[in-house]
Amino acid sequence: MKDDIIRTADDLFDDLFEVSEFIHKNPELAFKEFKSSSALIDLLTRHGFEVETCIGGIETSFRAVYKNGREGPKVGFCAEYDALPDMGHACGHNLIGTISCGAAICLSKHMEHIPGELVVYGTPAEEGYGGKILMAEKGCFKELDTAMMLHPTSISSVEDFSLANYTLQMDFYGKPAHAAAAPQEGINALDAVLLTFQGAKAYKEHTQDFSRIHGIITDGGKATNIIVDHAQCQFSIRALRTSHLEEIRSRMEDIAKGAALMTGAAVEITQQGRSYGPVMNNGVMKKLLRENYTLLDEPLHERIKEDGMGSTDMGNVTQIVPGFHAYISVGEGAMTHTPGFTEACTGERGARALKVGCKALALTGYDLISRPGVIEEVRQAFLREKAAFS
Repeated sequence: MKDDIIRTADDLFDDLFEVSEFIHKNPELAFKEFKSSSALIDLLTRHGFEVETCIGGIETSFRAVYKNGREGPKVGFCAEYDALPDMGHACGHNLIGTISCGAAICLSKHMEHIPGELVVYGTPAEEGYGGKILMAEKGCFKELDTAMMLHPTSISSVEDFSLANYTLQMDFYGKPAHAAAAPQEGINALDAVLLTFQGAKAYKEHTQDFSRIHGIITDGGKATNIIVDHAQCQFSIRALRTSHLEEIRSRMEDIAKGAALMTGAAVEITQQGRSYGPVMNNGVMKKLLRENYTLLDEPLHERIKEDGMGSTDMGNVTQIVPGFHAYISVGEGAMTHTPGFTEACTGERGARALKVGCKALALTGYDLISRPGVIEEVRQAFLREKAAFS
């Protein structure tokens, strides 16, 4: 059966590659992925999936289901397809979306005698807005027995480590005055922003390993001869555990309040977007994926924290249902969120990752839906891992 699934993936490859290349050539930002989601919906519809749109109230989201009329496990695939500003698909979401949809389609061709259901969730706005988190708040994903996806990077790996993350915005309000004629009449909001950065730098040295604090000034004033009455900055804060993230948040808020007191400014602190949770890859599912990568002769890298970590809203999904966020290689030296990675996710390199990734994900889905008792093993592992993770 696995040989048949592999042959199906080969037969469908040209169609899948065309969709991936179309999404790559038409990059769309968060919540604006109309062409990309339509291309994936059309692909799934042509292969017998029933599709609902506007899931969780997000216009460019979708839920596609394949049923064979026999009750069984609900195996989920998460598809991403939003791009980055100015860089296009520098995180390879054209591949992520097509791999997930393609894997579900390939598996659907071989479910005539296998009880179960395949569900593809089209999840917009992963980059910075947490589309999956918004969908989860509306009850999505809870129906699934498992959820999975593959992310392109420089290596293939069944493991992932990611950081809990959210963004804080600080708006400082001062008092305008002529910078030369009457500086004593003003309160400089920009000074408060600069002091916040100095405080963040000093604090960063005393955070736990792998924590991150990085920020930008989004409004620093309009003219040099006017005391700045409004200045704004944003900080992305990250940590391995949500509990430590809350500690960092509390300290960063205190630093901003202290900067306001030092300058006489007022400060308003708000959270931008949703909190990204850390990934909790399911041990049983990782083992299955490893077996299938080996079957496909895909070289694997044993990922460690020192390899570098980002954040993903798939982490929130893996806290709700058993799942994984694993990796497929687009070639050595490829670094996400760079123009070079945009190029790595198309052409021959993108094609190779698409073909192998689609097969690996489909074969893992087959194991989950066909092996007796494996879903219960996955569920029990999830409960143990959840208890240990917290």
